[in-house]
Amino acid sequence: MKKIGIIANPASGKDIRRLVAHATIIDNNEKVNIVKRIILASQELGIEKIYIMADTFNIGYKAASDLAYLKQLKADVEILDMPLTASFKDSMVATSMMEKKGVGCILSLGGDGTNRAIAKVINDTPLLPISTGTNNVYPSMIEGTVAGIAAAVVASGLFDKAATCNKNKRIEIYKGRELADIALIDAVISKESFIGAKAIWDPKSITDIFVTRAHPASIGFSSIVGYKEIIDDREDVGAHIQLGTEGETILAPIAPGVLKKVNVKKFNLLKLNEDYIYYAENGGIIALDGEREIPVRAGDCILFRISRNGPYQVDIRKTLEIAQKTDFFRKV
Repeated sequence: MKKIGIIANPASGKDIRRLVAHATIIDNNEKVNIVKRIILASQELGIEKIYIMADTFNIGYKAASDLAYLKQLKADVEILDMPLTASFKDSMVATSMMEKKGVGCILSLGGDGTNRAIAKVINDTPLLPISTGTNNVYPSMIEGTVAGIAAAVVASGLFDKAATCNKNKRIEIYKGRELADIALIDAVISKESFIGAKAIWDPKSITDIFVTRAHPASIGFSSIVGYKEIIDDREDVGAHIQLGTEGETILAPIAPGVLKKVNVKKFNLLKLNEDYIYYAENGGIIALDGEREIPVRAGDCILFRISRNGPYQVDIRKTLEIAQKTDFFRKV
């Protein structure tokens, strides 16, 4: 039986950047519509079972119920029976449950933060991220129908992961010998000491930025690095920059509609699995993929390492091109 999983985060796209910037709002009703299109497309290409994460807005239930009412539902849709915390932990629990059930692909509706939560527990299941958040670098703005088609191709089992997916990099943050957390795109050290609204958006407080990838077409703190150096996810390098009052001045989009001047004091590339030791002179906080997560105290010794231990991310264009060239769409 060909199976996929869908994780739709009802909280994505609702952080403070709706107030301090002009960020796109994708409400939960639109997420219901995206899930419908994923279901409709994937079931036409052989997907028989679809697991959907339970959530506080009932996104999966509403999508399946609407399609059933219209007599358009062919696949067996199951909402996962799981306790809800209305936090990132729900995405982590759902990911683990879906992998145990043997899904061939997991689709996520969320932002960089949602996918970071998934990446913390996912093993070898291909991940297809759809952007419904803010400042997203990791997920793509992809139409639900196309996402459903690509997921069906991946879950068909006809193609090797090496052909349809890219093995992502990630930033590993260690305190002592313990892995404290990870980031998929960027880890930012801020002088601010409170978690507060979670999302970080003011560059004045930032001292250091670590990235796995960077491009001037991105929005967010990785774009600051991208205006210095383009780093592709397939390259076996990352980068670290220090900001300060001196250095090269760069104008970069740190949030939708918000361009800020920052001074790059120091820039260096980091090789894969190279350790960077940060000694904290003052207290602060580390933001991971845009969200404040790890408190830092003066005197802390923190290790940053960029590895190739991230998820297998579905390359949608490559996947569909392979399917087309092998007559996949003629066989179903």
